[in-house]
Amino acid sequence: MERGGFLVSLTAGGLAGVCVDLILFPLDTVKTRLQSPQGFKKSGGFHGIYAGVPSTAIGSFPNAAAFFVTYEYMKAVLHTDASPYFAPVTHMLAASFGEIGLLGLYRGYKSTVLREIPFSLVQFPLWESLKKHSKTQDLWSWKQGHVVNSWQSAVCGAFAGGFAAAVTTPLDVAKTRIMLAKAGSRTASGNVLSALHGVWRTQGISGLFAGVVPRMSAISLGGFIFLGTYDKIRSLLL
Repeated sequence: MERGGFLVSLTAGGLAGVCVDLILFPLDTVKTRLQSPQGFKKSGGFHGIYAGVPSTAIGSFPNAAAFFVTYEYMKAVLHTDASPYFAPVTHMLAASFGEIGLLGLYRGYKSTVLREIPFSLVQFPLWESLKKHSKTQDLWSWKQGHVVNSWQSAVCGAFAGGFAAAVTTPLDVAKTRIMLAKAGSRTASGNVLSALHGVWRTQGISGLFAGVVPRMSAISLGGFIFLGTYDKIRSLLL
């Protein structure tokens, strides 16, 4: 990746991250409280759903910037002209490297990675395939005779994000339970399978998909804002 491309990805990714976090922070708070073992009302309900927005926005710029710089770099490194059918694999690997690059030392890191990598494995190849490939165009591009614009990219991002959010909700529930568990408890150890089994045993399938509607809503809207903003800023800067 050239220096110009690096700076474009860094700037576009960072600004996209700030935008989506400022807008969607309250929905994420509601989703987390719905997944809490104490229940929605006891964990705070709708009280203080904007608390922590400033610090989240400040942290979102470097995180999103780091992800997209890594993502675009790995796309360039892994790019192959052999066959367009390898494109989804390239996007899967690039997204996975982007997620692993966001290392953090906090309880639930392992479960966060185990949630975010499967999410990105679904979201980014789907988003990219709904836009265009290097040699072939997707159905939308083919029908209109040109590649998708930033607004259409945002719509693709919304669909990809919502679908990925739905299928990875159980992992998100496990991550939330681990983060909220009492120190020293079995759940707090970070064992994702153990956390999932505990939820299944006590609450069944409804527990594993607790908060799925606000999660899908938030991430669909987030995909629209995040990926649409990224594409728009990137196109303006290039």
